[in-house]
Amino acid sequence: MKRTRHRPEQIVTKLPQAATELAGGKQIEEVCRTLAISPATDHRWQAHYDGADLNTVKELKALKKENARLKKLVADLSLDKVALKELLEGKW
Repeated sequence: MKRTRHRPEQIVTKLPQAATELAGGKQIEEVCRTLAISPATDHRWQAHYDGADLNTVKELKALKKENARLKKLVADLSLDKVALKELLEGKW
């Protein structure tokens, strides 16, 4: 099976499809084959995204992006602080 990356939005749309097919009596292997994923991937998605809707996933993605930006900003400010302390102590 070719390895592809699924976006969280795609995952959230595929999980209900899998659930309805499983409720219809299909085996997990058949469902995963139609969704082009492995059973292990389905299990991992269920554990991570079960119950999430599209808006929740988009908000989580935005929060992760904002968190990364803020971490970078804090790192830059920490470096500036250390440099200023060394300058005041006369180490330069």
